[in-house]
Amino acid sequence: MTEPPLVAIIGSGFSGTLIAINLLRQPGLRVVLVDRRPLFGPGVAYSATNPAHLLNVRAHNMSAFPDQPDHFIDWCRLRGILDQHPGTMPGFVPRRSYGDYLGSILAEGHAQAKGRLQLVCADVARRDKGRGLELTLSDGSRITADSVVLATGNQMPLPPPELDVALLGDRYSGNPWAEGAASGLGSDDVLMLIGTGLTMVDAALAVAGSGFEGKMVALSRRGLVPHAHAAGPHASKTSIPTATGLVALLREVRVRAREIDWRTAIDELRPHTRALWQRASRADRARFLRHLRPWWDIHRHRLAPEVAERLAALRASGQLAVVAGRTRGFTPTDQGVEVRWRLRHAGTDRQMTVQRIVNCSGPAAPGLTGTDPLVTRLLASGIARACPSGMGLDVDENSVLRDRSGTPHPNFHALGPLTRGAFLEITAVPDIRVQAWEVARQIGNEWIGSRRECP
Repeated sequence: MTEPPLVAIIGSGFSGTLIAINLLRQPGLRVVLVDRRPLFGPGVAYSATNPAHLLNVRAHNMSAFPDQPDHFIDWCRLRGILDQHPGTMPGFVPRRSYGDYLGSILAEGHAQAKGRLQLVCADVARRDKGRGLELTLSDGSRITADSVVLATGNQMPLPPPELDVALLGDRYSGNPWAEGAASGLGSDDVLMLIGTGLTMVDAALAVAGSGFEGKMVALSRRGLVPHAHAAGPHASKTSIPTATGLVALLREVRVRAREIDWRTAIDELRPHTRALWQRASRADRARFLRHLRPWWDIHRHRLAPEVAERLAALRASGQLAVVAGRTRGFTPTDQGVEVRWRLRHAGTDRQMTVQRIVNCSGPAAPGLTGTDPLVTRLLASGIARACPSGMGLDVDENSVLRDRSGTPHPNFHALGPLTRGAFLEITAVPDIRVQAWEVARQIGNEWIGSRRECP
């Protein structure tokens, strides 16, 4: 008698939770879910408790399961969440509600698995052991798995290269979601937010909601802020892009945007983004990332209308200023931090004194900057390699990790933001849930038929 195959999942946020649930749907597999944080399910993205933080995708498109599109909506109805937030059907519910949803489906899967799911709170180091994969945990224990799924999610933003974190001390926060960003600051103080994207919006609303009456200055290279979703859902047909090449595709999308609402024109690309990215030349990918990505992000990844209204009110009141420029230096003083910066297209530097700085520049490239020790070790050992674009790890079309030589590892998958370089749009729920379902099916096909003598 042999034991059922064991799949180890590293990371228990949305990506890890979804792959675990999908694997448990297959009765011939065991699953161990490992995370350094004791909170399994919500992860960092959906652990937010601030009621001002809403989902950026309408609730009707947030089901964890592609084959059950109403799963999240039905879960909300049963708990009266839609009644607590009128107008959100189909709309944008608090992010903390989605975290509760993920925790509940993991708990339900755990109960139904009857011993086939183990939750382990620990850090992980990894090394090969024959065909199996041996994980060495921070407490010295080991797990020998038949397959491993790396699902560690987004990494914290990196500080600007000219900023010395140790020198600034508690005047700098590298965690934009940490509570108390403006703690101790008065109405005459200034809080700098580095970045002007979705992360900045989260931080600005949280700070304003905490009672801070001072000024916030959000600075990024282009000063671009995400656009808002339409007030109501809009119909979108599947218009298959016919253009080849980046310039021709951009021209085609612009024509569509003049014919219909621009949001619809952008959303029509969603079913085809993965294929378009994978067939793009390396030169076109580089041009997109260098020139177009900031504009793509603010049009593609939009704000809930309620959130956009709150942000607009902060800007109209003068409490929040959005500036296009780049930082050039940071010097601690008795009054705070003297920031040297340069306005976009200007030739001379300016200076401002701020009392605190919060990094809202967006997630760092997964594992490629030393932010994730496990992924750093995988890269150093040659078990993994960076993708050519530098946005994550190199995987094949089935999300299988490639080693230093470019050979796919037969039993090692990566999931979610780690695979952004291969798939581009793989950070939102609608995309990751499909990837999790596909990877779970691949692993099941690999192992369920290979061990028939399961107890």
